[in-house]
Amino acid sequence: MPTPRRPAAPDPQGEEKSPPVRTLKKYPNRRLYDTRSSSYITLADVKQMVLASEDFEVRDAKSGEDLTRSILLQIILEEESGGVPMFSTQSLAQIIRFYGHAMQGVMGTMIEKNLGAFAELQTQFLAQSKGLYDPKHLSPEMWTQFLSGQPVALQSLMGSYVEQSRTLFEQMQQAGKLFPGMPGFPPPPK
Repeated sequence: MPTPRRPAAPDPQGEEKSPPVRTLKKYPNRRLYDTRSSSYITLADVKQMVLASEDFEVRDAKSGEDLTRSILLQIILEEESGGVPMFSTQSLAQIIRFYGHAMQGVMGTMIEKNLGAFAELQTQFLAQSKGLYDPKHLSPEMWTQFLSGQPVALQSLMGSYVEQSRTLFEQMQQAGKLFPGMPGFPPPPK
């Protein structure tokens, strides 16, 4: 999944121009080449581009095939393998069950919308807590500790996120009734 596009900058004639997408080439030796800096880079460098919300794409050097999603999945795999994983075994198994399922597209949309809502919640929370902590230095452990001490504030901030998640889940459940007995959905009521 390519990174989100940045807003276009106006050109001298006042028309908006999209900034060029940074192109990375992946060679058969598994090395990544950054065409902008004319140098080889690592997955850690690509991760930094993602964190900086930089627009980029990864292309196979020979075929030109888009490999961006594959590289992003490699970064996620590295993150999941070390430190504190984000996905439980149960959630990964559930995601796998949706591949090839009639509801695969709905599941992808639901995850994307939930991540967007959660990112918006995080932005709101950072704006409201500005001055209390420097968000650049908050680790996952510090976030957990901070949030556990803020039940009332967190509850009001999470309200809209939880409501949106519940609505999306209910929509997905309703759609699931169209496909009773499919993997990922409970059997039809008896």
